[in-house]
Amino acid sequence: MTDRVYPSAKPNGTATAPNATATAANPAVATVKNQMYNPNRIPYRPTPTAYHRHNHRRCNCRRCFCMCCFWFILSILIILLLAAIAGAIFYVLYHPQRPAFSISSLKISQFNLTTTADDTTHLTAKLNLTLSTKNPNKKLIYNYNPISITALSNQVVLANGSFPGFTSSPNNITIIHSTLSMVSQVLDADSVSSLRSDLKRKAGLPVTLLIDTMVVVKMDKLKSKRVGIRVTCEGIHGPTPKGKAPAVASTSNAKCKVDLRVKILKWTF
Repeated sequence: MTDRVYPSAKPNGTATAPNATATAANPAVATVKNQMYNPNRIPYRPTPTAYHRHNHRRCNCRRCFCMCCFWFILSILIILLLAAIAGAIFYVLYHPQRPAFSISSLKISQFNLTTTADDTTHLTAKLNLTLSTKNPNKKLIYNYNPISITALSNQVVLANGSFPGFTSSPNNITIIHSTLSMVSQVLDADSVSSLRSDLKRKAGLPVTLLIDTMVVVKMDKLKSKRVGIRVTCEGIHGPTPKGKAPAVASTSNAKCKVDLRVKILKWTF
């Protein structure tokens, strides 16, 4: 029998490597692998987004706001420190003191409670007041505006009066004479009851005086703004007059308190 020659299963030449076979079967794997292990590849750097830019701008605004607050508070503290130093220097140089007020005499020349046919009560009163004010300072001058005076008894207004403005020199005493009056003032039931009860007291009718004015303080060439002053005088008791002779009130225990009324914006302290 004649022998037949069969071709070989593998062609002549270089044998195919197993990796080459896998690469040919799946080219995507080879591409990914080459990119992953490529030493010359530039690293990925994401560009900043709008969110990061917004956060950066917010941080800058917050930093600017904090700096503005810091400088504002620091400026206020410096101003307060300078004001405290100026006040201390002024106090050492001038040693300012408040003016002193005292009641010299109070006479009740008229006091009538009249009830009419329509069951309303009217008050008619007249008081003669003499008080003194002293400037205890050695270098300060007080310029007073016109003074308003109100006499009360347990919050019930008895009479009103005034006195023109004047100047009080250093270590000077000024005597003030004023007539307070009330003509046929209608009172409510509570005020009438309070007055009738006070008139029965043995010590007499309790009287409180409220003195309101504005004052300007001068020192050498300097001059302050107008400052409000309220003087409250208590401890006065006086009987009502009998006949035409005025009744003299007791002022031996009277004490006057001076309060400064400083306005800040619309508030009074």
